[in-house]
Amino acid sequence: MMGGSSTFFCFRGRGALKSLLYLWSRLNRYNINYSVISHETGNLSTGGHREPTLARGPPKASIEHMSSKTTKEKPTKPAAEKPKQHAAKVTNKIATLGPVTDLGKHVSKEWWKKIFDAYYLKTDGDVVNDPKITESEINLFMDILSLPKEARILDLCCGQGRHSMEMARRGYANVFGLDQSHYLIQHAKETQRKAGLNVRFQKGDARKLPYPVDFFDQVMIMGNSFGYFETENDDTKVLKEVIRILKPGARVLLDLADGEFLRTSFQPRSWEWIDRQYFVVRERSLSPDGRLLSREIITDVNQGVVDDRFYGERLYTKESITKLLDGAGFTNVEFHGAMKTDSQRNQDLGMMERRFIITATVEKAWTPVKAKKGVSAEKHVVVLFGDPKYRDPVKPGAAFDKDDFSTINSFKKALQEIPGYKFSYINRHDTMFHDLEKIKDSIHIAFNLCDEGYYNNPRFELHVPAVLEILRIPYTGGNAQCLAYCYDKSLVRGVAMEMGILVPGGYFVKPEDQIYDLNIGFPVIVKPNFGDSSYGITAKSVCYNVQELDRAIANLRNNIGYEKPILVEEYLLGKDLTLGVIGNPGHCLTVLPIVEEDYSGLPENLPKICGYEAKWDMSEDNPYGVLKSVPADIPEETAKIIEENSLKLFERLEVRDYGRFDWRLNAKGKPHLLEVNPNPGWCWDGHLAKMCKIAGISYSHMLQMIIEAGEDRYHGLRTEWDATCVPDASKLVDDDYKRAAKRN
Repeated sequence: MMGGSSTFFCFRGRGALKSLLYLWSRLNRYNINYSVISHETGNLSTGGHREPTLARGPPKASIEHMSSKTTKEKPTKPAAEKPKQHAAKVTNKIATLGPVTDLGKHVSKEWWKKIFDAYYLKTDGDVVNDPKITESEINLFMDILSLPKEARILDLCCGQGRHSMEMARRGYANVFGLDQSHYLIQHAKETQRKAGLNVRFQKGDARKLPYPVDFFDQVMIMGNSFGYFETENDDTKVLKEVIRILKPGARVLLDLADGEFLRTSFQPRSWEWIDRQYFVVRERSLSPDGRLLSREIITDVNQGVVDDRFYGERLYTKESITKLLDGAGFTNVEFHGAMKTDSQRNQDLGMMERRFIITATVEKAWTPVKAKKGVSAEKHVVVLFGDPKYRDPVKPGAAFDKDDFSTINSFKKALQEIPGYKFSYINRHDTMFHDLEKIKDSIHIAFNLCDEGYYNNPRFELHVPAVLEILRIPYTGGNAQCLAYCYDKSLVRGVAMEMGILVPGGYFVKPEDQIYDLNIGFPVIVKPNFGDSSYGITAKSVCYNVQELDRAIANLRNNIGYEKPILVEEYLLGKDLTLGVIGNPGHCLTVLPIVEEDYSGLPENLPKICGYEAKWDMSEDNPYGVLKSVPADIPEETAKIIEENSLKLFERLEVRDYGRFDWRLNAKGKPHLLEVNPNPGWCWDGHLAKMCKIAGISYSHMLQMIIEAGEDRYHGLRTEWDATCVPDASKLVDDDYKRAAKRN
């Protein structure tokens, strides 16, 4: 076999396949080139680093003839004359362990941290990726549970979220999914985004759940996702955590492999084609501690063996799972019959072949809410506003009006819906420093909503966090440095360009400039370089020639009185988009849905911008009053670019707790950054609230998430949580939870 001549092997009988696969793995391990001749077709295919024509699909009959050829030296034939398929390179082929006598020695204690990846979705795809199977399972589970649509449900060990999303499709509005697999959670979030569903997915450990006590109406552990840990003690930890987070009288549902059946009926060896490219070989054995140990060797016909994985799952019988549930503290354990699973491939179902459904009840009292000795059970939050006594140049009429006071009242009403806090309000800027100094020891955190700036001066917005820093009071939102960065549009443009992020073409016009270089083509948009809330940006800011540009600059200088540098930017013709973020990297961080401005009702002669008229003009005859924000209809790749770059800017510019990022597409559909908005508008009808509404987050919950984001930074409440959870599941406390707290 190691010489230069050809060798042919013939395998027949029951051991043929086993011998063939073993030989194939050894040849792959030593990078030996081999050839396979199909008994049916006579076609020749090459092995090793070559692409076999066996990729045409599962053979109709067993392979009977095999030859191998090796060379000790480099081939004498010039490389350029080789057939193309000989040049194929394998980058992810692995060496298998070969024959293994004891599977248990190769099953790691935490095998479940690595195995649930893209290959898992392939090898088990005939079951876990079949929508009809998922639908029938949810039909059965919901018939057993009879849950109302408003019930709060946790899909524990949710995998790629197939059950969670099916429940969401059926109108269940409060579904949460948790799984330890980063890959599957990200897969779930992406699938959910495309489908327009709202399930709160996050990564986490089932033995230490990131939810408060007495929170859920139902916990479901489906798809045989229980029994992965090495010891029963860890399984008990999971069940006790489930008891902690379930409301009194609520139930857990387990969809579990029938251990008694599997002990006597498992297949020690099997193999099957997954599709035309992959096949999997499996070995199984029972361990002394009652687990079913499994090995899967996954082979790509083009690349050879791509994975050799081991895992072990505990086999529970009806008697043993009942004992475990009783020991953890559940009552009323009930079995709801056996469940058999069909398969698209009609081949090896393994642990999914036969399962039973169990429910059990939590009999406990509501958990009392205890306060530390001498400390109020409610955390004191002081809210900072603009001062209605002072002139505000950004507002129409330069003063607070009845609409402003109505917005503040709506805000205060929403805060009343958040349990666990008491709120006080400061809006007198003359005494703000001293008022804060007097009560600073009682303040848990300051909710800084003074986006008007100290004394309503927009240039002094950064002074408010500076005062809070001096007094050492924790506060929400950006610090002084962040607000200084983002107030300067040209500085943000420079940072973005440095990071490789696209921005519109543009140039700077200083106050002393009488002439300027027109280094970009028309149309352009004229903006104050310093400012926010679309101050100074109107329909007349969009210019199509030099005369209009001169008039727009003169209007800023003479009519509005803006004496700082002006930014002239390319006016992009594509969709107007914005993305919101609540939270902080390294803590719980929510990326809200991207929205676009719907300009379909705007007269054709007006530029499609969301400027000052759209945000501040409340008159009935305002043509920009028809604008509305809708879920963005953009390609997946475009959304990915916007999300990734927004998060990069969030960190680079030190945005904290919440932020909004404005983008616009050019004529070719490429996203360009317009602005970064730390501490964006917090009002009930602002863009951030609109994005939250689309995501299924109420206005009061949005405000709560912002407060908690600040708490996390200062008090480290959730530093180990998934950095991409959507939304913050742990604090969405409803009315009956508040009633329970009052009772206790």
